[in-house]
Amino acid sequence: MSSKQQKLQNPLWQTTKTERKSYYTYFFGQNMIYNMIAGYLTTFLLIIGVDPVKSAAVMLAVKVWDAVNDAIFGVIFDKIKFKNGKKYIPWLKIACAATPISTVAIFIIPGAASETVKLIWFAIAYVIWDTAYTICDVPAFGIITAMTSNIEERNTILSLKGITGGVGSALTTVLVSVLISEFIGLNYGIVSIIVAVVAMATMFPICKHCQERNKTVDEEQFTVRRMLKYVVSNKYLLIYYVGYIFYSGAQTYNSLHMILAYYIYNNSLASLITGTVAALPQLVMALLVPKIIRKIDKTKLFRISVVATIILSFLILPTKNNFILFVITYMLRAIPLGIMGVLAFTFTPDCAEYGQYTTGTEAKGITFAIQTFAVKLAAAISGSMGLALLGWFGFKTKFEINGVVQEVSSFADLEKINAIAQQTSEALDGLWFTYNIVPIIGIVIALIIWSFYKLNDKDVQIMADYNVGEISKEEAEKRLSRKY
Repeated sequence: MSSKQQKLQNPLWQTTKTERKSYYTYFFGQNMIYNMIAGYLTTFLLIIGVDPVKSAAVMLAVKVWDAVNDAIFGVIFDKIKFKNGKKYIPWLKIACAATPISTVAIFIIPGAASETVKLIWFAIAYVIWDTAYTICDVPAFGIITAMTSNIEERNTILSLKGITGGVGSALTTVLVSVLISEFIGLNYGIVSIIVAVVAMATMFPICKHCQERNKTVDEEQFTVRRMLKYVVSNKYLLIYYVGYIFYSGAQTYNSLHMILAYYIYNNSLASLITGTVAALPQLVMALLVPKIIRKIDKTKLFRISVVATIILSFLILPTKNNFILFVITYMLRAIPLGIMGVLAFTFTPDCAEYGQYTTGTEAKGITFAIQTFAVKLAAAISGSMGLALLGWFGFKTKFEINGVVQEVSSFADLEKINAIAQQTSEALDGLWFTYNIVPIIGIVIALIIWSFYKLNDKDVQIMADYNVGEISKEEAEKRLSRKY
């Protein structure tokens, strides 16, 4: 599409249709990868017989490296200048290969290996994946600031990528759940290869089609010390992501869908029903949210959705013995959760603009590295917390028949040894508590923290106009709704 045709369609937008499509398909593939790890890693570790407390310890230990590699990459990202003048595309080329490959490495842990070997393999593969995902995530969100300086366009693109991202997650949920269920029982390694191939194919177009057309002024060189100082000075970045870590880190249900379905409702594929009824409202919200936030500020809409999610989460609690009621309340909660999911990462570019406006420092690398770090930390906390709590409640991962420990690598194996009957009532009650109560605690804490977030779309647009040199600082300060 020519720039003339694009202007006829939307005179204020700077990106082309092909460019936006490649951005959307990237998140289709990336969400497949992320959902494979966030949704099935805990289940995989439980099924192959690794002690849940030890698995939890490894997950948290990897986050020590995560804290280091995100900070290091943030500095590297903002300092390295490629000969072709591109800031984001070279990193995305690396990520499109490294992330899918490292995902497969995690899920090919041999089921017959000793527990020690499994834990060491998992630790090494998880560190590699964690590093690759940093390279995958930071440039993908950062490039939006180079694609367009129009805040409405950014919000729309970031919202609509939630549709393709949601489809990628939904496809992974259906594909993986069916293939590893007790009815088919495929090996996790084979399934992960299928997911990785599809993800790689849909991620690569961004490297060819996306353009870095907007160059911000006065980019500076950074040290780790200056980066840390910048992060501390960007209060809204800290407020938002501290809240996010409490919220997402307590979402223990994300990694326990199939385990809950199998042990509480006696069929692992029951998770597909809840997954489907949750995905549909979220996809609808992805279409509607861009229109809604043209009339209501996204921060206000986000807070309303948080409150609604809390209320509906309480309604799920009494549905343990009634699957139909569980599905209905789960679907209703998916509506505000869908809005939150669409809006979740639209705040990071705002914080980047705010940081540059208030400090004079253009540090989008570290800004988006904080986002990636928060996402990965939250996923690790939710997964490790879920594992640790299941271990504390006495949830079994090793099963015996006539005194002989059985080798288990799939739900089909669990079905053969009647694993459900071997779990105690305390373990099953603990599973229900971990799946439902812990997330409520986390989102309530997050709501309190997010109440201190004060940025709004109109002010961020003014800051962006200043940051790209379109208006003076004096004009910007006159137009802002409050002093920042």
